[in-house]
Amino acid sequence: MRQTLAREVTNLLERGRDRQLRLAVTGLSRAGKTAFLTSLVNQLRHAGLEARLDLMACAREGRLLGARRVAQQDLAVPRFPYDEAMAALDETPPRWPDPTRGISELRLQIRYRPGRHGLFGMMNADSATLTLDLFDYPGEWLLDLPLLEHDFLSWSERQQAALTPARRELAADWLEAVAELTPDSTADEAELAAIAERYAATLRAAREAGFADLQPGRFLLPGDLAGAPVLQFFPLPGVGEADRQALEALPEDSVYHTLSRRFAHYQQHVVKPFYREHFRRFDRQIVLVDVLGALNAGPERFEDLSRALATLMRSFHYGKRSLVSRLFAPRIDRLAIAATKADHVTPEQHANLVTLLEALLAEPIQDLRFADIPVKALSLASIRATQSREVERQGRRFPALRGTTQAGEEALLFPGEVPAQIPEADFWQRQGFTFDHFRPLPRDARGDALPHIRLDAALDWLIGDKLA
Repeated sequence: MRQTLAREVTNLLERGRDRQLRLAVTGLSRAGKTAFLTSLVNQLRHAGLEARLDLMACAREGRLLGARRVAQQDLAVPRFPYDEAMAALDETPPRWPDPTRGISELRLQIRYRPGRHGLFGMMNADSATLTLDLFDYPGEWLLDLPLLEHDFLSWSERQQAALTPARRELAADWLEAVAELTPDSTADEAELAAIAERYAATLRAAREAGFADLQPGRFLLPGDLAGAPVLQFFPLPGVGEADRQALEALPEDSVYHTLSRRFAHYQQHVVKPFYREHFRRFDRQIVLVDVLGALNAGPERFEDLSRALATLMRSFHYGKRSLVSRLFAPRIDRLAIAATKADHVTPEQHANLVTLLEALLAEPIQDLRFADIPVKALSLASIRATQSREVERQGRRFPALRGTTQAGEEALLFPGEVPAQIPEADFWQRQGFTFDHFRPLPRDARGDALPHIRLDAALDWLIGDKLA
């Protein structure tokens, strides 16, 4: 008890002095959260040695002394598996770290020398520290935060609207089963469980097909809730707000009220604790977006990603920070939005990747800038998987990438041009873009820092002002 109290007092003091930041690394499944966190820790651990952080002012000026992992705040949450991730990257051949299957945290203590100050601009010889708290979680669970805006009926309506032709085809088996239900019929536990499993299978198929807007997220990665009645619900097609009064008058053991209760229980006992314990406490945020994967998947998936991210970003608290908010009501006061896997296109396409990202998230970016929240869009590769090359053809030189595909084949290719704005129909018709998945580049035998693209720029934006 005394240790817990002492830890909380220390945290309050550090936050009061603005020496502690909680960073939200936000991204849907396969956006690259685990790779980003692994590389972030690796770069800061190697600061002042082999790390290449030229776009981070504190490192470029020689003031960044390094970082170490320290005991995290919540001892009931597993530590982020950094060592396991590095072991995977150091295998022969290297492989990507395992995707996140549960919640984990990691606390870093960053040591640096403050910048020039005083009348004569002398460098401060004394070092200072910044505590950085990092939080990892399955991207599938993140999809549930927007559920807090709905009740069962409005959520059912939203899911109906999301059934595009491609999604409807994937959901054919579930739609056939749920069509036999009527909202006023008496609920049968076994029948509801079987239909819920078909709905979960629909979500899994949609994820494999490249869709992102998938709810409930725990149906994709249930964890210790597998088989529990709280995961045995699904939207009811064909009902809407106009039916509310008649539906509410149905018996309590009806299909409608049974599903509605399970939805509400899921909100109250699964989504809200996850949101309250983790997502209301952040100071800074980076949103990782797999724009290239959406381009690869086609127009419906691309629009689906845009809709999912715009809805998701309404779940976070943004605003200016003050002493009171730092201590008792943290708000995100600075945001980075990053297109990941920038090494999967040639360097001259990176500018287009950023403008496409800004177009994809145009509405939430405009809202944040209107609220005077600093936002920066960039492209990055947390851990490089390719090297830039040039090839000569008919006397002309063209950009290309060299890498090893996941199948182990050496490849030299030009993936295609990235559109600078939301693609028109002809882009999809001519299939103007395709990219392979590559293995990470092997590290130098000396154990140098992981190779990356612009991770230092992201770090400078997210924490650089606190290292000045």
